[in-house]
Amino acid sequence: MQNVIVGLGEILWDLLPSGKVLGGAPANFAYHAQELGGCSVVVSCVGNDELGREIISSLENLDMTSELLSVDKVHPTGVVSVTINKEMKPSYRIQEEVAWDYIPDTPLLRQLASKSDAVCFGTVAQRLHLSRMTIQTFLRLMEHDSIRVFDINLRQNFYSYEVIKTSLDMANVLKLNVNELSVVKKILRLKGNEKKILNELSRKYSLRLIALTKGIEGSILYSEGKISQHEGYRVEMGDTVGAGDAFVAALVTGLLRGYELDDLNNKANRVASYICSKHGATPSLTNEIRQLFI
Repeated sequence: MQNVIVGLGEILWDLLPSGKVLGGAPANFAYHAQELGGCSVVVSCVGNDELGREIISSLENLDMTSELLSVDKVHPTGVVSVTINKEMKPSYRIQEEVAWDYIPDTPLLRQLASKSDAVCFGTVAQRLHLSRMTIQTFLRLMEHDSIRVFDINLRQNFYSYEVIKTSLDMANVLKLNVNELSVVKKILRLKGNEKKILNELSRKYSLRLIALTKGIEGSILYSEGKISQHEGYRVEMGDTVGAGDAFVAALVTGLLRGYELDDLNNKANRVASYICSKHGATPSLTNEIRQLFI
């Protein structure tokens, strides 16, 4: 039986130099989790406009359900302007007051929460009250032993102490990169070196796993005092859009299947490096990569 895996938050169009592609961290995560064998659901909201209809069609073309995509008749479908620097790293300009800021809490959504095995959520979709309350209600309704990943994804000024603290309280897995760790360290007034901070976060918020990604230098996984370090894989770069989301999808898939920490870290880096070799967040994975998770 397939695990039910949910990407909860923003879905949008990334306006890349090469054209528009489906995006939003939770949506990217859900797509890759499905590519790795899960039964994925995107929970979000689109506008009653052509871009929204194109998102629904795109999900269906990817063999993903659009049943949990609400349609907002007032606010437009979200778009993000993406620029890529010479290191192939993206910068984002995120449109405000869009449909995914207004994800409604529905009976269907509450039913999904109670039967979900894993969810990934972040800070961006919690920037306004309605979506923030919907996300937090969903998390409260999940089973205690389900996987609740807080992929912090700090963007522009769309985060606060309150959102970060509450999200950490509701999560049991944290994913962040080195830049985000420095922000979290400052906001939560943490002291010490990297290992000490990870230990403190793990202890204070009862996190079963913390994933710290380091770009081309790989990643660190920290779980109950155990550390796994991976140096990453070298690839010819396309861009890094969506690599972190694919990394989280691999983590969740591995956690649900009981992989050991080093194996989990290796496979997550394999998936993320493959995404970095392509353009856009949702290229199809190769059979070779899919076989790693069978």
